[in-house]
Amino acid sequence: MFFLYPQMERSPELANMTRVQQFILLGLSTRLEIRHTLFAVFLTLYLLTLLENTLIIYLICSHSELHKPMYFFLGNLSCLEMCYMSVTMPSLLGGLWNGVYHISFIACMTQLFFFIVLVGTECILLASMAYDRYVAICRPLHYPLFMRPQVCLGLAMTSWLGGLVVSMVKTTFIATLSYCGPNVLNHFFCDVSPLLNLSCTHVALTELVDFIAAIVILWGCMLMTIASYLAIGRAVLSMPSTTARYKAFSTCASHLVVVGIFYSATIFIYARPKRMETMDLNKVLSVIYTVVTPMCNPIIYCLRNRDVQEAFHRTLHWS
Repeated sequence: MFFLYPQMERSPELANMTRVQQFILLGLSTRLEIRHTLFAVFLTLYLLTLLENTLIIYLICSHSELHKPMYFFLGNLSCLEMCYMSVTMPSLLGGLWNGVYHISFIACMTQLFFFIVLVGTECILLASMAYDRYVAICRPLHYPLFMRPQVCLGLAMTSWLGGLVVSMVKTTFIATLSYCGPNVLNHFFCDVSPLLNLSCTHVALTELVDFIAAIVILWGCMLMTIASYLAIGRAVLSMPSTTARYKAFSTCASHLVVVGIFYSATIFIYARPKRMETMDLNKVLSVIYTVVTPMCNPIIYCLRNRDVQEAFHRTLHWS
């Protein structure tokens, strides 16, 4: 195994004889005076996020008036957010508690695999939710047909399977690279850019695969979302009543906020054909969509929603 040491030139013969068996994650901070404070903050955020999303899933499953396509997708999103944090939070908390976090090569690739699955799934799921809003506003008479349960289930399964396929391809290419040392990742979880920076072999093909996947999934889903909202915008502006325009816009505002936060961070990090060198900025942006966004989404989407609030109050009354 390799441990922390400065990067040095390695001969091809030595590179072929050695292979990193574990990585060291530097985490968010190595400063002792703030590590434990950050540990308490992020642990609280993690538990709060689990509570929020579990509550939303319970309300959607237990109240028949929430058995609608929009809430079906929100339930999937809540499940996704809990998985997001559960994939990255153990290594983040471990690094804050110990200063650095040691992770085996296999565990690192496993974490990377599930993280890419979730990123790809969220891209497709957000596009599916945009399509749902498009049909609801632009094709209201056809909504029961276009968004019948079989279609909703198919869109949800496509989201998860799409993320799985993309992750299998990307993780395979990254895992088959040679890592000869050093083995220090300036991040709080195993992400694409830090791993590519440590590879001692040519990564041009892997970067190309990563870029193509970003074009297909990230940009493709974003363009579908933009197209949906352009059509929604035209439909809303053509409505004769101000009340109707406000009601239609309010059903889309939450989704637009979440989409904006998600794509702003992920495009900057992942939709680039080369390795990122500013890893401190990478870590800050990663915190936004792996910690902040999963915590805020339930509040933005559901807990301010009148139907969800009424279901929550009835649940409290029954208990």
